[in-house]
Amino acid sequence: MLIIGIAGGTGCGKTTVVNQILNELPEGEVGIISQDSYYMDTTHLPYEERVKINFDHPRSIDFDLLGEHLKDLKNGKAIDQPVYSFVKHNRTGDTIKTLPREVMIVEGILILTHPEIRKMFDIKIYVHADSDERLIRRLKRDIADRGRDLDEVLTRYQTTLKPMHQQFIEPTKEYADIIIPTNKYNTVAVNIVRTIINEKLANA
Repeated sequence: MLIIGIAGGTGCGKTTVVNQILNELPEGEVGIISQDSYYMDTTHLPYEERVKINFDHPRSIDFDLLGEHLKDLKNGKAIDQPVYSFVKHNRTGDTIKTLPREVMIVEGILILTHPEIRKMFDIKIYVHADSDERLIRRLKRDIADRGRDLDEVLTRYQTTLKPMHQQFIEPTKEYADIIIPTNKYNTVAVNIVRTIINEKLANA
């Protein structure tokens, strides 16, 4: 099994890069795991407390469960990936049955911050985007998809997102095997990743 980790700041375009990689690959050959599914279970906290959690700090992620699930997949076992609600700031209680594939992509802003998880990746990718571009994308997404208002998103960006990005996420660039800029010039990097995946699938 080939495990690829794709990290980068919030709104950097990770999902776009994942989709570009998947576009020309055989359907069903590549599995996806999202770090967002592994936010800590906060059922024991009232909503008012959940809202205050710093979701851009590594301790907000249940890396133990993510590590267990990656080991299970490597050993050929299916996992039940948790489902997370950004509206309720908690796991929903539902799960997604995720089957082991020849290639698994793990994507999320904090996945390269954890040494044990990092060791499990055969290829580490960092998606880079300009900070203004990332803020604009985050604004659009949070207001349209997550029911936030403009002031809430901007306040969170200034007090949490930006400092956490500088403290935890940006430094993980040094662990990346490949850095992909999310603009129209990123096709070569995406093609390289796709070629590596195709070779793995051909030799499976």
